[in-house]
Amino acid sequence: MKKRIIYILLCLPLAIMPTSCNYLDVVPNETGTSADAFRDVVALERYLYSCYSFIPQPAHQTLSIDLFTSDEIVTAFEHETHAKFPQGNYSPSSTVISYWNDLFAGIRQCYILLENIDNVPGVTPQISSSYKGEATFIIAYLHFLLLRNYGPTIIVDRLYDIDMPITDYPERSTYDECVDWIALKFDEAIALGLPDDYPAESYGRATKLAAMAIKSRMLLYAASPLFNGAKPNYTPSGSATDVVNLTSGTDNLTAAYSEFKHSDGRQLINLTYDASKWQRAAEASRVVIEAIEMGGKYDLYDKTSTSTIASLSDPTIHKLRMAIIERGSKELIWADARATNDYSLQNKSAPSAGGDNTAWNGVAPTMTMIKLFLTKDGLPITEAQSGFDYSRIEEVVPSNQTGSNHRLTLPSGTVRALTNTLYLNTNREPRFEAWIAYHNSYYEYNTSNVGRIAMGFRLNDFGGKKTRTSNFSPTGYLNKKGQHPLNSRGASGGVTNYYPWPIIRVAEVYLNYAEALIEVGGNANFTEALRYIDKIRTRAGIPTVEDAWLPTGKTLTQDLLRQIVRQERTIELYLENHRFWDVRRWLLGQKYFNVRAKGMDITKDDDEFFKITEVNYDRRFRFPQHYLMPIPIGDVNKNPRIKQNPGY
Repeated sequence: MKKRIIYILLCLPLAIMPTSCNYLDVVPNETGTSADAFRDVVALERYLYSCYSFIPQPAHQTLSIDLFTSDEIVTAFEHETHAKFPQGNYSPSSTVISYWNDLFAGIRQCYILLENIDNVPGVTPQISSSYKGEATFIIAYLHFLLLRNYGPTIIVDRLYDIDMPITDYPERSTYDECVDWIALKFDEAIALGLPDDYPAESYGRATKLAAMAIKSRMLLYAASPLFNGAKPNYTPSGSATDVVNLTSGTDNLTAAYSEFKHSDGRQLINLTYDASKWQRAAEASRVVIEAIEMGGKYDLYDKTSTSTIASLSDPTIHKLRMAIIERGSKELIWADARATNDYSLQNKSAPSAGGDNTAWNGVAPTMTMIKLFLTKDGLPITEAQSGFDYSRIEEVVPSNQTGSNHRLTLPSGTVRALTNTLYLNTNREPRFEAWIAYHNSYYEYNTSNVGRIAMGFRLNDFGGKKTRTSNFSPTGYLNKKGQHPLNSRGASGGVTNYYPWPIIRVAEVYLNYAEALIEVGGNANFTEALRYIDKIRTRAGIPTVEDAWLPTGKTLTQDLLRQIVRQERTIELYLENHRFWDVRRWLLGQKYFNVRAKGMDITKDDDEFFKITEVNYDRRFRFPQHYLMPIPIGDVNKNPRIKQNPGY
């Protein structure tokens, strides 16, 4: 049998794929085709793969709702679909990117499989058990995505009759009911026979550990302020304008959600804080961690070198750059193995090789993100005790990568020595150096077989804006995370090394666990939380939390630990589809998403470039509506029992 890797899903020419896109009217026209879909085991497998195809592709360059749409980066591609979200230009009548109908269609597809699988000729009990587990996992996961996007959702617990009267359509269940039902569905998938693992040719299919890990993420979200009281359960500290404080400046949604109710009068989102939800989230993450530690297959990526990648000579930089890129990375618990295309994150982040059309050169970290990275001593830039002076962050200084060993032949053939940079770029942690290209730093990239490129972002530098209307960095920084260092682009073409995109990985589970424990509180929980934060920090080449903070004289209170774990999460999971949701669940939407990004002054060709300036792209976060995605107006009109989300 041919190898069938999961990335072929969207290419399957299934005649029975849904053609309609309305909830409870999303059933494919099975008449005359169901027999073909379930005629034998091969057809059954193809049908199962079609169920996976309804999962949104998180690395899609324009249609991912959460990849390029938070305040981590701005791009030179404001004309593309995704940009409507940070611009705030979406509504029930113009949802721009909406998963609502596709997710329900996928759920129905899975129930059709469950109803037919035991009648397929040649199906063994082992295949039946495994496929039922996968279909049930997908049902749970698609419900989780509905919950994450839209809040309280409709629970589809069976295959509905498409001819049922509108009066029988189900309405949205409460958020807590949805969480409980989805959690049980993940457990059911495991009990049905979800495999521990698959052969390499089936990489990307659901496993027991993936079910456990996604469940832990869902329970973390459910415990967070957005869905657990609709306001913080603590008194935020610090200045609301302090860009590196991830607890101050929170929003209060209790008034907005007060009339958001089920038809029987129950609140769809509970307005009473429940501390036990954090305990439940912690327990779920602990179960995942125990499975990781007992199984031996998964762990933080720790390879320090690859013989074919000479440009990543620093072992820590190698670990950080390759953790999500290397095929078969032991850090990836579940990944999307569908292929991306030439307009993916990698090529959009690719540095210019000197010409105007050889690379897209346009995924630009914002000043917010630049400031959130820690110093080399493992402290926020506002707390640094040695080797970094916060009062100097806007000074122009010699690059810390200058010297006789830092001369490089550029693709043009000229030799360049790295010279000035912004003080803010110096003495930063290895994750900053691994994932961010700044003026007069290196980008490990294989254009013209050089291996790395000395970057320049002033107006007429080869990576600068020049006369371009696109394909430039709007902030004078360029993303390196997710970029394979052996990629290349040039006038004659190039090479792109594709890899599975992480949906959930070990580092996230550690951070889920730590965040939940910190919210539960108590010294024993704080100690346990720090143990798992420190695993990530050690891999990142920075001191442990206690060692880093000791010189500051500050006590590691619950409030400070909350700030620390949120900052670690923002850094470690940078540009991996998380911050779009994290800012919302922490109720920080207006603070971070309602302000324009800042960066260098890319219109200047001298040291005036280093003046921090506002990027002229509109950013709007409308309160309270943008905390949840809008349900398409056509579906609300069709089903009067669907209550639209608050503010729309």
